[in-house]
Amino acid sequence: MAHTNDEILQVFESALSRLQTPEEPELLYAPIIYSMSGGGKRLRPVLLLLTVDAFGGSVDRAMPAAMAVELFHNFTLLHDDIMDNAAMRRGKPSVYAKWGGNVAILSGDAMLITAYKYLADADADKLPRVMQLFNNMALEVCEGQQYDMDFEQKEEVSVEDYIQMIERKTSALLSGSALIGATLAGASEDDNRKIYRFATELGLAFQLQDDMLDSYGDEALGKKIGGDILEGKQTYLMVQALNRANAEEREALRTTHLRKELTDAEKIATVKALYDKLDVKHAAEQQIELRFERALSVLDTLSIAGERTLHLAEFARNLMGRKR
Repeated sequence: MAHTNDEILQVFESALSRLQTPEEPELLYAPIIYSMSGGGKRLRPVLLLLTVDAFGGSVDRAMPAAMAVELFHNFTLLHDDIMDNAAMRRGKPSVYAKWGGNVAILSGDAMLITAYKYLADADADKLPRVMQLFNNMALEVCEGQQYDMDFEQKEEVSVEDYIQMIERKTSALLSGSALIGATLAGASEDDNRKIYRFATELGLAFQLQDDMLDSYGDEALGKKIGGDILEGKQTYLMVQALNRANAEEREALRTTHLRKELTDAEKIATVKALYDKLDVKHAAEQQIELRFERALSVLDTLSIAGERTLHLAEFARNLMGRKR
C-alpha cells in the first residue's frame, strides 16, 4: 500500500527532527537548525519520497536523499535573502537579518556540505547517478537565479526567456527531486524522462500561479498583494504586459514602482489597471491550466499501475490548491 502525502510528510518531519549539528562554533551551526525548523511545505523531499514509493522503492533508504534536497533548498534561501536584502523568511527574521550576511553565507555553505554528506548515504549502486542528478539540479537553480537577476537590468524579456528562467529557478528543484526518487527506486529510463516532465510542468504551473496570486490573490489567505509590483519585478504578468503594451504603457509599467509621489496602494492600482487592460491575467490563467493539465496527463503514461500514481496526482492538486 502506497503512502499518502500526509504520511510521507510525517515520516520526513520525523527524520528532520533528528537532524543534529555540532554545538560549536555556534554561529556556524545554530542558523542551520533555525532555518531548517522554520516550517516550509517540504515540497521537494515529499515529492522525492512519493516518487520512490510510487515506483516501489524504499522510503527509508531514500530518506538521506530527501534530507539532502531539503538542505540544499534551504541553503539557497539563506543566500537568496542576502541577495534580496530580505528581513523576513517564513514569518520570522531571516538568518541574514538575525545574524548578518557573513554568518548567512558561511552557514549556507555548511548546509550545502551537509546536504552532500546526506546524499553520500544513498545506495552505493545508485550513488554516481544520483550525485550527477543532484549536481545538475543545483547548477540549474544557480543559473535560474542569475537569469532572474539579469532580467532586472534588461529592458525587454521575452515570454519564452521568462519560462526558461523559472524552469531552472523553480521547476529544477521539483523535477530534480522527482528524478532522484525515480532513480533510487530503479525506474526505467522512459519513466525517468516522464516523471521529470511531470515535475517540470507542475513546477512551472506553481510558479506562474504564484506570480498571478501576487497581484490577484486574496490577502485573507495570507498572501500580501502587490509585492512584486512594488519591487518592479519581472514576473509572468509583467513580461506579458510589456510585450503587449504600447510605448506609453511600457513606460508606465517600467517606472510606476519608482514614483515617489505615489503611495504603495496607488502604485499597485496603476499597474494592475494596465494588467487588466492588457488582459494578462487571462493569459496567465491559460498558461497555468495548460502546464497543470500537461503534468497530470504525464502520470497516465507511466508504466506503473494507475493506483500507484494517485498520491502523485494528489500532490500536484495540493500544490496548486485544487480539490479535484
